[in-house]
Amino acid sequence: MSNGTIEIDGSEGEGGGQVLRSSLALSVLTGRPFKLVNIRARRAKPGLQPQHVMCVKAAGTISGATYKGASNGSAVLYFEPGTVKSGKYVFTIGTAGATALVLHTVALPLALRGGEVCEVTITGGTHNQHAPCYHFLETTWAAYMRRMGVEVEVEMTRPGFYPRGGGEIRAVIHPCSRVNGLHLTTCPELTTAGGFSAFAELPESVGRKQARRLSVRLKNEGVESHIPVEEWHAANPGTVAAVIFRQAPVPPLFFGLGERGKPAESVADDAADEAIRFCDAKCPVDPHSADQLLLPLVFSRDASEFKTSEITRHLTTNIATVRKFVDRVIEVDGEAGQPGTVRIAAVV
Repeated sequence: MSNGTIEIDGSEGEGGGQVLRSSLALSVLTGRPFKLVNIRARRAKPGLQPQHVMCVKAAGTISGATYKGASNGSAVLYFEPGTVKSGKYVFTIGTAGATALVLHTVALPLALRGGEVCEVTITGGTHNQHAPCYHFLETTWAAYMRRMGVEVEVEMTRPGFYPRGGGEIRAVIHPCSRVNGLHLTTCPELTTAGGFSAFAELPESVGRKQARRLSVRLKNEGVESHIPVEEWHAANPGTVAAVIFRQAPVPPLFFGLGERGKPAESVADDAADEAIRFCDAKCPVDPHSADQLLLPLVFSRDASEFKTSEITRHLTTNIATVRKFVDRVIEVDGEAGQPGTVRIAAVV
């Protein structure tokens, strides 16, 4: 594998922001510069958006990187990392862009290359469409990271919804000297579920309708649930309905988000639909976690194997991106859109 600048076409695979975030993290972790073209070419608004610009700036800040093209709408980025420095960092997206995605960009580099405890504060959106919400970070992502030996403590200071954002999350990232491999191939029958129905700056009836709909949908599938209603305070109205399966080896969280004109029942249905698909697949790893596990696992010397409820384009795209930076054998058994198994060979 060459140690020169890596050329990446952002229009390949799922063609979204994941290629950017993974490339940034991998570049900082490996010390290898990259040039990314056709950024987010498959999206309605191609090029970098504010949350993506912040991902670049955050990766650049923690590593003293040199970069060009980090501006709104940019379709080309050049990034050359320096040396990771531990410390306290504050990143302000300035919109309702996803705070979770900025954290995903910097957490592993700080843990594996920082050497000391780091604190990261990010302001923006905490519950976004097409991105992990804060509670997924807390319940699922952080639990997987701990299982692999990477300790990340997260908290939400305040929620933030589209369009104003204004939310804030904080993370304490501990140094990690060794990433553990992961073996998750079986899942017990899921007969109970937790979760919540949250509303902010809206009538309480919205939260109650979401909770009731979730409970009915899950009970129809033979799953007993407890869905408490929570009132939050935010800069603008918002709702979240979430399902958590704590019987799974690592509890996955599935959620739906409200938006103007969307019935409360539809918000609950979004969460219920994903949760039921996962339950029916009888696999331990949810599709959103599957692609996120790749980066830490390729920096483990151990072999890893896990079964996921769905092989997504995010997963296969992330595998292709990882292979550009790291020489590891990664195999996927299964068809796109169906359950499958991911295997990462041990370092010989």
